[in-house]
Amino acid sequence: MCPPTHFEVTYSINPWMDPGKPVDLSLALAQWETLRDRYRALGHTVELLEPRADLPDMVYAANGATVVDGRVLGARFAHREREAEAAAHLEWFRANGFTEIHEPAHINEGEGDFAVTSTYILAGRGFRSSPLSHDEAQEFFGRPVIGLELVDPRYYHLDTALSVLDDETDEIMYYPGAFSPGSRAVLARLFPDALIAREADAAALGLNAVSDGRHVLLPQGAVGLFGPLRARDFEPVGVDLSELLKGGGSVKCCTQELRP
Repeated sequence: MCPPTHFEVTYSINPWMDPGKPVDLSLALAQWETLRDRYRALGHTVELLEPRADLPDMVYAANGATVVDGRVLGARFAHREREAEAAAHLEWFRANGFTEIHEPAHINEGEGDFAVTSTYILAGRGFRSSPLSHDEAQEFFGRPVIGLELVDPRYYHLDTALSVLDDETDEIMYYPGAFSPGSRAVLARLFPDALIAREADAAALGLNAVSDGRHVLLPQGAVGLFGPLRARDFEPVGVDLSELLKGGGSVKCCTQELRP
């Protein structure tokens, strides 16, 4: 995770960002700290990335890399405003003992567009990550990569439209309206028992969630997901990240998972 010490919205690279809406930085920091503390209270270790004043979007740490089996696929950002984040993430990995690191040739925005289950790596495309990054990820990780086409600009990254609930049983939740007809058919075939989110919960960025297989941390505004999650024996944990939502991200965007 990376604290939003320098977070602000001064440009727009997704439909959620409006430079005309001021950010309450003290509130953004408090909301982020609440998320960090909840992870720690649940027994998880939180590593911290040093924020940089010239990179206001670094708080969205999920975009900086994808880690599977201890192997690190770096990011390559689509927009120049975020390009330098990629190097900052790789510097952290090298300084913290990760040795299998691949600097990508093709645009991918880390866990923004890669979701990992025990069987597949699901890979978003259409707004940010290049389809060519899917083959690159498959070759590096040695896992089958399933490409999914995003068609609604509000859901510009896969992690805004789909979340892995249990990476051991391949259980996911997603919003069908974010995907092309062919991708919806693929998801229905591969994950017939998936939790299907309603439009209102997707629009609250309710799919931008993190699950440890039991607890699901998600935006508190996605109230329609709480009951269905409990019915599947998950424990939803609502989090208010309203200030960080102004940049187009919530729980998952702020959280990069370090899979050993």
